[in-house]
Amino acid sequence: MLELILGTVFLIYLLFIGQLIYGFNRMRRFSKTEFTPKTSFTIVVPFRNEKENLPNLLHSISLLNYPKELVEVILVDDDSDDEFRIQNLEFRIQMIKNVRKSNSPKKDAIETAIQIAKHDWIITTDADCLVQKDWLTIYDQYIQENEVEMVASGVCYVPKNGFLSAFQNLDFLSLQGASIGSFGINQPFMCNGANFAYSKSFFKELNGFQGNETIASGDDVFLLQKAVSFAPKKVGFLLAKESIVATKPAGTWSELFQQRVRWASKSTGYSSVYGKLLALVVFGGNLAWIVSFLLWLVGLLDQNIFMLFVALKFLIDFILLFKTANFFESKLEYVLASSLLYPFFSVSVAMYSLFGKYSWKGRSFRK
Repeated sequence: MLELILGTVFLIYLLFIGQLIYGFNRMRRFSKTEFTPKTSFTIVVPFRNEKENLPNLLHSISLLNYPKELVEVILVDDDSDDEFRIQNLEFRIQMIKNVRKSNSPKKDAIETAIQIAKHDWIITTDADCLVQKDWLTIYDQYIQENEVEMVASGVCYVPKNGFLSAFQNLDFLSLQGASIGSFGINQPFMCNGANFAYSKSFFKELNGFQGNETIASGDDVFLLQKAVSFAPKKVGFLLAKESIVATKPAGTWSELFQQRVRWASKSTGYSSVYGKLLALVVFGGNLAWIVSFLLWLVGLLDQNIFMLFVALKFLIDFILLFKTANFFESKLEYVLASSLLYPFFSVSVAMYSLFGKYSWKGRSFRK
């Protein structure tokens, strides 16, 4: 009976991940061609205590292959303790103070910037990111070729050595793969605010972040899910190498845990039924892996059955990881060791996110 229950959980997990792999395969890679730039962008960067990272981001923005008159940058300072000064740059840039009005500093920062944004499209990224020279060019082409009002795109980690970096890279690739796959099966529920664009008029039509101001995180996924519910055909995913944004991985296990708890805490607020169901299935699959492992250790689960469960989960996870890593041109390192640790890490994050609090940018937030 126990084996049947565990086997059923693993089967459901395999079906859901398999569906995401199918969706990933359905996604069309977008190719860059020659286009006359038309879309005007306001790049919004909320930040707090990022004086070490901001110069690198702004340098990468200065190298953009895009008409300067169609770009402006708004840096939103969310009560930083350190001081950052803008150097002489060739594009329009201004730094403003965040106007707090909710429990979410980042949502407030974006809304503060949108109030004064001069251009038609808002594109958000983070202070610890780097953009490519054709970042806006490929976005512009995608917007011109498709009738969209909101576009999500890919994010990867800046490569670093060591197990910590490899582990979180695999975790992050799985999230990116799930995001891309969900778009492929027309069930988009997740994106990353480090590379997310929408028209200013569409944002206002959606009433912005209204409805989830009490949750500190989620400036990306909640807005995406609201848009998908309101006008699904106006939402797209830009699957292009030129649009990928690179971000820094967490520097310590504690920082990584807190970051993942912040991300996981959003799942209970999802409006997407598919998103909630997938989160539950992933949690169930990892919990079943741990239970199977413990039962095998004490001799209550046959070794062959346990090895079958482990092998099938590893195989389906690896296929999604491999496809995602291939697109992002990312190395897969410490895969076996990470796959053994991941269920314990994932379940711990999920449980803690339901009952605990997390720290973010030097502040503490409760669920």
